[in-house]
Amino acid sequence: MSYPPRSSIHNQSDDDNHHHRHHHNRRLYNPYQDLGIPAKTLYKLPTSPEYLFQEESIAQRRSWGENLTYYTGIGYLAGAVVGAGKGFKQGVNAFEPADSAKIRVNRILNGSGEFGRRYGNRAGVIGLLYAGMESGMVAVRDTDDIVNSVVAGLGTGAVYRAAAGVRSAAVAGAVGGIAVGLGVKGKQVLKRYVPI
Repeated sequence: MSYPPRSSIHNQSDDDNHHHRHHHNRRLYNPYQDLGIPAKTLYKLPTSPEYLFQEESIAQRRSWGENLTYYTGIGYLAGAVVGAGKGFKQGVNAFEPADSAKIRVNRILNGSGEFGRRYGNRAGVIGLLYAGMESGMVAVRDTDDIVNSVVAGLGTGAVYRAAAGVRSAAVAGAVGGIAVGLGVKGKQVLKRYVPI
C-alpha cells in the first residue's frame, strides 16, 4: 500500500492530531475472541502439584530423590551455619592487640570457613544417610509412619559412628533414634495445635 505524498505546507500539529486519532480508532487483535472464553481464565495455572503417576498423588509425601536432596541440603546448610558461628567466635577470641583490621577480618573468615565447611560436610552426610534409610524403610514396609523415621535415625547414628567402635555406634544409634522420634512427635503436636 502506498501513501500519498505529503505536501510541503503540511503542518506538524495536524500530523500529530492525525496520528493520535489513527491510534484511537485502531482495534487491537485478540486471538481468543472467538473461543468464548475470557482471556483472564486461560492463564490461571493450578497451584497444587501435578503428578505423573496416580500412586504419587495418593502418597502425599516427597519422593526418595526429593527426600535425599532435602535432608542433605538442610543438613549441610545447618551445619555450615553452626560451624561458621563457631569459627567466628574462635576468630574473635584469637585477636591480638597489635592486629590490624585486615588481620582481624582474615582470622574471622578463616575460622568461619574452616569450621563451616567441616560441620556442613558432617551434617550433610548425616542427612544423606538418614534420607536413604528412611526412603528404604518406606519402600520395604510400604507404609509411612513414625517407625520408619525412628529406625532411620537409629541406623544413621550407628552407621555414622561405626568406625569408632561398636559401643560408640550403639550410643550414636540410640541418640539418633531418640532425637528423630522426639522431632517427629514434636512436629505432630505443632501441626495439631499451631495453625500453619
